[in-house]
Amino acid sequence: MRKISTVKIGNTLKEIRRSNGYTQEKLAEEIEVSVRYISDIEQDRSKPSYEVLIRFCNLFKISMDQIFSKYIKIRDNKTLEYSITGFDKLAKKDKETIENLIMYFNKSKMEK
Repeated sequence: MRKISTVKIGNTLKEIRRSNGYTQEKLAEEIEVSVRYISDIEQDRSKPSYEVLIRFCNLFKISMDQIFSKYIKIRDNKTLEYSITGFDKLAKKDKETIENLIMYFNKSKMEK
């Protein structure tokens, strides 16, 4: 069995935070930690506690596998999931545009 290198999730957490439109300051306030702690986590200088990870997941309505998928191999590609985590916060018109694009691409795929 191949040994896992150091687990680094800082960039993943930053991507999720940004895709939801949160600044480090807003995130720190929401999950009750310091901005410095958020910065250290995102730069992989510090590892988040379980409690902080749980608050993070609950805030963004995601599961832990989305954070650790690179290491756990539950699913191959999380990019789409990271991209759509903020979908429910979009304006109705923007949601409709995205839904129409998905239907268009699915229809084009079926016609081939």
